[in-house]
Amino acid sequence: MHKNIILLGYMGCGKSSVGKQLAIMNQMNYMDLDDYIEQKEGMTINEIFSTKGEVYFRKIEGNYLNESLVNLNNAVLSLGGGTPCFGTNMDTIIAADQNPSVYLQTSIGELSKRLFTEKDKRPLIAHTKTVDELTEFIAKHVFERSQYYLKSTHKVVTDSKTIDEIVKEILELVN
Repeated sequence: MHKNIILLGYMGCGKSSVGKQLAIMNQMNYMDLDDYIEQKEGMTINEIFSTKGEVYFRKIEGNYLNESLVNLNNAVLSLGGGTPCFGTNMDTIIAADQNPSVYLQTSIGELSKRLFTEKDKRPLIAHTKTVDELTEFIAKHVFERSQYYLKSTHKVVTDSKTIDEIVKEILELVN
């Protein structure tokens, strides 16, 4: 078994749900980078975005990614959807080669369906008004980000799979 497993992918792909279950089934610790940032900054991600802006957030996100990778031990780390796409974050993730990274690839339609009901809690998509507008935004974003996501060690397609099925597939890939 590897020391740590890093989950990445677009928001709504299941990083947190899958990560928590993966940690339980594999007797590992679980860490969500966004939760870690909120704890360290004493603010929610939404508050950081609205008071300090995305540039500030992306800067500290990279710092906290580095910090968390140094401190992780026998853990599953779920990244924010944008984490791999900014600064040198993906290089940092790749360089941590004893820690396999897994891209949870989810279709645009499935992401749109999952995210529409919770868009107000997500600063990057809160501005979208209709399902079509959200779908178009997600499609553009996933297209831009996939070049980073696809550099991960492994890829698991999540559509039409239960959390347990995804976890089992990840464990087969990383063991």
